[in-house]
Amino acid sequence: MSNDLQNKVIFQQVAELLQNARQQVLRTVNSTMTITYFEIGRIIVEEEQNGKDRAEYGKQLLKGLSQQLTDEFGKGFSVDNLQNMRKLYLVYSISETVSNISEDINQKYETASSISKIQDRIELPKIALNFILTWSHYLFLMNIEEQKERKFYEIEAIKYKWSLRELKRQYNSALYTRLSLSRDKEGILELSKKGQIIEKPKDIIKDPYILEFLGLPELNQYSESQLEEKIINKLENFLMELGHGFTFVSRQQRITFDDKHFRIDLVFYNRILKSFVLIDLKIGELKHQDLGQMQMYVNYYDREMRLEDENKTIGIILCQNKSEAVVKYTLPEHNEQIFASKYKTVLPSVEVLKKLLENK
Repeated sequence: MSNDLQNKVIFQQVAELLQNARQQVLRTVNSTMTITYFEIGRIIVEEEQNGKDRAEYGKQLLKGLSQQLTDEFGKGFSVDNLQNMRKLYLVYSISETVSNISEDINQKYETASSISKIQDRIELPKIALNFILTWSHYLFLMNIEEQKERKFYEIEAIKYKWSLRELKRQYNSALYTRLSLSRDKEGILELSKKGQIIEKPKDIIKDPYILEFLGLPELNQYSESQLEEKIINKLENFLMELGHGFTFVSRQQRITFDDKHFRIDLVFYNRILKSFVLIDLKIGELKHQDLGQMQMYVNYYDREMRLEDENKTIGIILCQNKSEAVVKYTLPEHNEQIFASKYKTVLPSVEVLKKLLENK
């Protein structure tokens, strides 16, 4: 090995070590800050409970405490912020935090030494040691009223390192609601305990897919080729919407037999399922011919492209509208490979989206 190559390898190893160290320090700082805010919230709530007139006493307590803390420690202790700390305690003291649910996640993001150091400085209840995300993440999460839904978004944000912006986007697009739609009560409970677990093709399917990041109008004033071009230009966003484990393979993939050429709009691969995923884009109403065409694509990939250690190919048709009856009677009775989902190019309000899901 040459000296230059050896130096490069050493540099990469040291750089990776330093980057990991910085990330660990940042996680520890975020965790310590949120733990501290949780404890401030606990002190406030317990003091309020000792007051004779809780509402009035609590109001005066926060006002006086805010002034004293600001004088001593500077910004960050407004009445509003203290109310948020109080809310953090009330929300998370009555429910399990993510790390209580999944020890694997906790072990990945918190080392034993960092936790012990926190314990040495502050005597905290065990539940307070499980905050992994930033304070800004928790400010958003604790406003999600439904406990199972809140746990789901917290787990997913930790596992996939969602920024606050991505967390808000996934929530506003009702990811939890869309995933829970095809699950029974036990499956929904699993979402809140472990997040999204992908074991079979149906687990990766959403209906509808939300493609507001494309910047297209809701009406079909664009062609299928324009829709495809927009997706390619926003491929990173589209991969995020598709979900976990997707990698891009090709566009307009040509397959040929009997001197006839066919083109598949988009080809992906899901590393978790070890399956090719073929996507066809349709403007307007889904037709039974579209499902038949996708069946042909899937059969071709299974017989000509799939390796022995790979699972069966998955086909997804994204359309603006569809008849559930057409899908039901066109596809095989125990179909597990081909799916038809609507897509929306404008982010609906939470109320409109829930109504859309209820009418499925």
